[in-house]
Amino acid sequence: MAEIIFQSKVEAQTFYNHLLKYLPYNRHKETFLLLEDRHIVKILDDCLTMNRISLVKTAFYDFITNIKRDEWFREIVTSHYYYEDVEEQQQIMEIIYSVLEGKREDLAVFLKETNDETSFIKAAIHHIFQDNVSFSFDSFLKFRLRPYLHLLESYVEIAIDEYKMEQEYQMFVQMLRDFLTNREPKMDILHLLFDEGITFYNELLVEIKRGELTRMIDRKLLVNHPVYVDSVSIAPLLSLAPTTIFIYTKDPEEPLVRTIKNIFEERVTIKTFEDLREMKQWVANNNSSENHG
Repeated sequence: MAEIIFQSKVEAQTFYNHLLKYLPYNRHKETFLLLEDRHIVKILDDCLTMNRISLVKTAFYDFITNIKRDEWFREIVTSHYYYEDVEEQQQIMEIIYSVLEGKREDLAVFLKETNDETSFIKAAIHHIFQDNVSFSFDSFLKFRLRPYLHLLESYVEIAIDEYKMEQEYQMFVQMLRDFLTNREPKMDILHLLFDEGITFYNELLVEIKRGELTRMIDRKLLVNHPVYVDSVSIAPLLSLAPTTIFIYTKDPEEPLVRTIKNIFEERVTIKTFEDLREMKQWVANNNSSENHG
């Protein structure tokens, strides 16, 4: 027989309910007992001496990596970093899980090199159940799973850094939207080509040279927001404040393209290189017709 001692009645009840999902209903009473007053879950010999011990280990592993992991993440966010607002916590949790699910490789690279956490946790669980003894769940965490808990702290730290950067980015975008609000457009249509660099064209698809763009920049932008405003792209765009911007790019998700879309919103239309070639051909044909006329 093995006993797992928990810190609270709620935690013991949660684990007990979790265990019940792993065995047929008619075997529950002869396999597990919940001693609520002592916060203990007993796993009886019937389960430990049969093949079903693997089910107990699987249940214990899932309890740690699903139910408890979520609790630990939230506890770290709250007690270490003092994020008590539920909405902020949720946004941080979403970043954490995007890393865990492999959707944010750009953030995952900042994690310290770790061993395979799955194998590590399973080995610790296998070892603790070998001797059919009583053990404290908290002691198991402290002495067996300390590296895993440190890893969770690393996930939270990276997610919070990313959350802060996203907040700063949103403030930056809103600040530039506010700058645009009462600004009179200096151009109706502007074409932007994103290739190896950024090329500006006027509505007739005549290239606007760098020197001309520099002269167009509103100096107040660079004085008031020197850290945030890129003098090569964002500053000329904000200064010209065109009514319509056509962006020609191979990658609509490129960071600078997304930033321009976020600032100028419905003014921006994304197009392909082929669209630009067709537009240039159309302008050339029109000019040719006018000249012959």
